[in-house]
Amino acid sequence: MLKNGANYSVQTGSEYEPIGEESRPLLASQGVQARGASFWSSAFNLMNAIMGSGILGLSYAMANTGIIGFSILLLVVSSLAAYSVHLLLLLCDKTGVNSYEALGERAFNRPGKIVVACTILIQNIGAMSTYLFILKSEMPAAVTGFMSTETSGKWFEDGVALLILVTLIVVLPLALLPKIGFLGYTSSLAFFFMLFFTVVVMVKKWSIPCPLPVNATVNLSAYAVPTMAFSFLCHTAVLPIYCELHRPTKQRMQNVANVSIFLSFVVYLISALFGYLTFYTHVDSELLKGYDTYLPRDVVVISVRLAILLAVLLTVPLIHFPARKAVLMLCRGDREFSWLSHVLSCFFILTFVLLLAIFVPDIRNVFGVVGSTTSTCLLFVYPGMFYLRISSEPVRSLSSAGAVLLMVIGLFVGVLSLCVIIVSWVQGP
Repeated sequence: MLKNGANYSVQTGSEYEPIGEESRPLLASQGVQARGASFWSSAFNLMNAIMGSGILGLSYAMANTGIIGFSILLLVVSSLAAYSVHLLLLLCDKTGVNSYEALGERAFNRPGKIVVACTILIQNIGAMSTYLFILKSEMPAAVTGFMSTETSGKWFEDGVALLILVTLIVVLPLALLPKIGFLGYTSSLAFFFMLFFTVVVMVKKWSIPCPLPVNATVNLSAYAVPTMAFSFLCHTAVLPIYCELHRPTKQRMQNVANVSIFLSFVVYLISALFGYLTFYTHVDSELLKGYDTYLPRDVVVISVRLAILLAVLLTVPLIHFPARKAVLMLCRGDREFSWLSHVLSCFFILTFVLLLAIFVPDIRNVFGVVGSTTSTCLLFVYPGMFYLRISSEPVRSLSSAGAVLLMVIGLFVGVLSLCVIIVSWVQGP
C-alpha cells in the first residue's frame, strides 16, 4: 500500500506488496519508470485526456441552457468528476492496486475485472474511432483552406489518404511508446492548441458584426449534461498516470487531477461563453462551422481549425494507452511486460480503429450509444459502486452518501442520453 508519502505498490500474483524507493531499480527492470513523470507532465497528460473535440459543442450546450444554467451545470459536473477521481485514488491507496481493472477485480472478483476492462476497451475504441472519423472528414478542408487557388483532384483532398498518412506518421510512433508519461510533451502541445482555440474565439467575438438577434429563451437540453459529462471523462488515464508519477502519493495525484480539471473547466467555460455570445441561439452544434459563414477563408479561423485537428490527433495515442492495457490484461493477465505483445496489441487496436473510421459511414451516432453507456459507467457508476463495495465506511457516512449520489447521477445521465439518441433516430433529422 501507499505509505509515508513515498511508497507505492505493485501487484504480485494475488498479493499486494508495498514498494519503497529502494525497490525502484527492480521496478525499472520490470518496465516501471524509475524516476517517474513530473507533476506538470502528468497534469498535461490528464488535461489532454479530458479535453478533445467536445470543446466544439459546448457553446451549443450553453445556447440550450443559458449562461447561468450552463455555468452551474459545468461546475457541478467538473466537481463530480474530481470527486470520482478522489474515490478512485482513495481506493487505490487503501487496497494497493494500481489499475481500474484491478479495482473491479477487488470489488467483484474476476467478473468485475473483465467487465471493467471491456468497458474501457469499448469506450476508448469508440472515442478513438470518433476522433479519427473527425480527422478524415475535416482534414481535407483544413489543408485546402491554406491554398491560394482552387484545387481539384489532389491527393490531399482525400480524407482517407490523409488519415492513413497521419496515423502512420504521428499516431503509431506515439502509441508504441511503452509509458504514458512519455506523452507529456505532446499533451502540453495539444493543450496549447486548445488555448489558441479559446483565444481566437474570444477575439473573433469582437471582429464579427453578427446580425443575428439575441434570443434569451432558456431551453434545458437533454444533451447538455451528457455532453459536459463526456467532456470531463479522464478516469481511464488517471491510474496509469498515477503509477508513473514521480513521488506517487494520493495527495500529489489528487493535486494533479484538481489542476487538470480546473484548467479544463476554465478553458471550457471561456470558449463556450464567447462562442455563444458570437452567435447566440444560432450557434452551430460544431462551433467552427458558424465562422465559415461570416469569415470564409479567414487565415486565423483556418489555423484554429487545423490546431483543433492536431489536438484531437495528439489525443488519440493517449486514449490508446488504456485500451491497449485493457487488451493485454484480458489476454495475458498480469504477466510481465513483453515487447511482442505490446507491439501486436498496438497494431491490432489501431488497425481496427482505422477500419471503423474509414468504412463506417456515420460513426458518431453508433458510438454515441457506446458513449452514453460506457462513459457514464467509468465516470460515475463504477467509482461509486467500487467504493461502496470495498470501503469499510458505514453506509450513512458522507463518503458513502457521495458514492451513492455518483451512482444515481450516472444511471440517470446514461439512461437519459441513451433515450434521447434513440428518439432522435426514430424521429429522423
